[in-house]
Amino acid sequence: MKKIRVALLSFGMSGKVFHAPFLDQHAGFELYAVWERSKSESAAIYPTIKIVRSLEALLEDDSIELIVVNTPTHTHYEYAKKALEAGKSVIVEKAFTTTTTEAQSLAALAKEKKLLLSVYQNRRWDSDFQTVQKIIQDGVLGELKEVSFRFDRFKNTIGNKTHKEQPGPGAGLLNDLGPHLIDQALVLFGKPEKIFADIRILRPDSLVDDYFDLLLYYPSLRVRLISSLLVKKPIPSFILHGSKGSFIKNRGDVQEADLIAGKQPGSADWGIEPETADGSIYTMIDGKDHEEKVRTLTGNYGIYYDRIYQSIIHHTTAPVTANEGIHVMQLLEAAMHSHETQTVITL
Repeated sequence: MKKIRVALLSFGMSGKVFHAPFLDQHAGFELYAVWERSKSESAAIYPTIKIVRSLEALLEDDSIELIVVNTPTHTHYEYAKKALEAGKSVIVEKAFTTTTTEAQSLAALAKEKKLLLSVYQNRRWDSDFQTVQKIIQDGVLGELKEVSFRFDRFKNTIGNKTHKEQPGPGAGLLNDLGPHLIDQALVLFGKPEKIFADIRILRPDSLVDDYFDLLLYYPSLRVRLISSLLVKKPIPSFILHGSKGSFIKNRGDVQEADLIAGKQPGSADWGIEPETADGSIYTMIDGKDHEEKVRTLTGNYGIYYDRIYQSIIHHTTAPVTANEGIHVMQLLEAAMHSHETQTVITL
């Protein structure tokens, strides 16, 4: 199997938790280098990794084929552009860029250079989302009429990540968790006709948005995407109502928690939620209420990198394309415009 040499542009939580473990265990990738500005934390976990102190050192290394841009959002466009110009394929963390124009520019450059450009939307392979996707595909709820997805956390103090907590391009909760929820909605339902957004600051000392409620309009369906940093008690994160019944489930994917705890992907029980987190379908059978537990499917972020490998080696479609990333950016910008004007925006 041909090995693809990969470099990470940082080794914070994103690099340490979401990228390095999957690249290291995949037979088709060589986790070769990382840009650490002053520390050398990656060497403690990956002793053979090459640590560099500048982006230029990575770009000048002709043996590197793939670069993961997992730095703060406001740097994504600059770093991805430089990597593509240097002839490297590129994976960009969410949010893809800070504007739709930037995203379109990167997509055009990648096409011109005949290079892979993909957005890292790992939440497509969450166990709970995989389950929701199958329920919709199986049609057990009939025609969907109302859907609500939530992605909540409890952070009532201001964090130390200035690129998220200080005003500026790419900052705030909408740019942080919004891309996940929007991408999931687009995967399931396609582009909506209209959008309305309510974006708020809830924490007393916050300088950036920490709550949003997006309403997506489809011909016969409404989809709400909600996120808040002031939800202490988890509430159902997936609520689907259709002509034949409803499905309700809490967010339960275990992969992020396992990765943070140091568990390595690929174990026998990887991505398996406990049965206590299973959702339920509520329907009517013979005129009587019926509840049926639905065993959650297995999640696996490694599928993303499996498909990235196939995309580079066999030129198959990327698991998340640049155009899909552009569509997310378009909805983020439309949401901001809706909030600023307090109007429904036609897309």
